[in-house]
Parts: sequence; structure tokens; C-alpha cells
Amino acid sequence: MILIGQYDSPFVRRVAIALRLYRIPFEHRPWSTFGDADRLAAHNPLRRVPTLILDDGEVLVDSVTILDHLDEAVGQDARLIPASGPARRAMLRITAMATGLCDKMVALVYETLLHDSPSQAWVSRCEAQISGVLDALESQQAACAQPFWSGAAPGHADIAVGCAMRFLAEAHPALHTPDRHPHLAAHAARCEALEAFKAIVQAFNPPARQ
Repeated sequence: MILIGQYDSPFVRRVAIALRLYRIPFEHRPWSTFGDADRLAAHNPLRRVPTLILDDGEVLVDSVTILDHLDEAVGQDARLIPASGPARRAMLRITAMATGLCDKMVALVYETLLHDSPSQAWVSRCEAQISGVLDALESQQAACAQPFWSGAAPGHADIAVGCAMRFLAEAHPALHTPDRHPHLAAHAARCEALEAFKAIVQAFNPPARQ
């Protein structure tokens, strides 16, 4: 299979880390949604990443859809999320907050980078949402008595939060407040120390204005 997208995207990175943890081999094409938009469109008309091309040629888009397929492919015993029940809902809730956090951080990048006069109302709203999610995740991580939310090994929630924290530190350093969120900072450090995280990494490279 082929994974399209650059690893400085927290969405692409979380898929690649899951693929590595699942020991699923893949080819990586580090295409940019800006510089490689036309050839990306041949596989994904949304021109978004991540895009995953399966071995039979089927194309999956959006990290949630891709990870759902990978979970199904590896089977119940190996998947990085519980199959059902309260534990699954808890992990989905944390994952949703982390990916929502990433949505807001990416939106803030585009607002401040691609507009001559960014909307201060929109910037303030994004920053408030980012701050609120970080506070909520910090509270939940502080209450976690295990190395990871899923136990001794990372699951989808841990991967999503870890990727979000790295993107925050690189794309929005002014909003990165490890002293205010020490448990999240420690969680991110545990994630980044894992082989899968160290193998799948790319420094944030903001898109050039067209």
C-alpha cells in the first residue's frame, strides 16, 4: 500500500505510526497538498492528505477512515483500540479531542500564513479552542495511572495526542505551554521516545504562499 502525505501533518503522521505499530509495510510518497496538488487530485479529488492507496488500487481518504480499515485488517486482538464498550468510547473521545485540536491548529496556520490580514476574531476563537482542549486533555492525562491511556502500550488516543503535541510545539510555539500542561508534556515525551514515533517524523514546514 501507498501512504501519501508529509509527516509534518499530524494526520499523516498518526496513520504512518499506526502502520508501523501494526507492522504493515507501505510505500511513502511525501506529496504536499500545495506543491503536489494536481497529482494528488488523481487519487483524491479533495486534494487532501493522508490518502492511502490499498494494494488492490482502492483509495481511502481521511485518517479516521484509513485507521478504521487498518483496525479491521489486523483483527480484534491486535487493533490499537478496544472493540466495544466504555473503554472504546473513552479512547474515541480522547482521539476526537486530539484530532479536533489538530484541525484548529491547521486552521490557525492557514489563517495567519495565507491571509494578508488575518481575522483576529477567528484567530482568537481558534486559540481559545486550542487552550480549552489542552486543559481538558491535561486533566484527563493527570488522572491516568498507566503509562498510556490504553495501558502499557500506546493506542490511537496516545498516538493522536502525541502527534498533536509535536505539531503544537513546532507550528504554534507561543501556544505550547508545557509548564501549564506537565502531564501532557510527559505523555508526549513517552510517545516520542518510542521507535515508531522516532521513525516517523518530519520538522514542520509551513506551506509557501502561492
